[in-house]
Amino acid sequence: MGRVDADEARARFAAARVARLATVAPDGAPHLVPVVFAVVGEVTGDVVWSAVDDKPKSTRALRRLANIAAHPRVSLLVDHYDDDWTRLWWVRADGTARVLDATDAATRAGRDALVGRYPQYAEQPPAGPFVAVTVDAWRGWSAR
Repeated sequence: MGRVDADEARARFAAARVARLATVAPDGAPHLVPVVFAVVGEVTGDVVWSAVDDKPKSTRALRRLANIAAHPRVSLLVDHYDDDWTRLWWVRADGTARVLDATDAATRAGRDALVGRYPQYAEQPPAGPFVAVTVDAWRGWSAR
């Protein structure tokens, strides 16, 4: 019971289907949103990619993008809840985020990973902008 090592945290995170992205607004207010994502790289050089896609939104100028421009340090969280509390766990990726558009050469690997991971993107790949989080640390906890 307790701390999950970086390798296990990364594996649990990468297997999850959705994460919560935590950013900080220019005024210091926290902001948390669910995102689909793909992990590209190795434990010591991972980048977590997400994209502004065509799901219904009022604008593509999302608050998370402005927050990253103001404060690029972010966290992504995935967790597992079960009524059997011996099965609870969470893992977090802490890192530095960048907002990139589709013309940036670095976005190709991220977009390809997202398309490969989510069938919904096969017919209509995300146009972006893209969020690339360079992971500084994997942290986690498990009841087992």
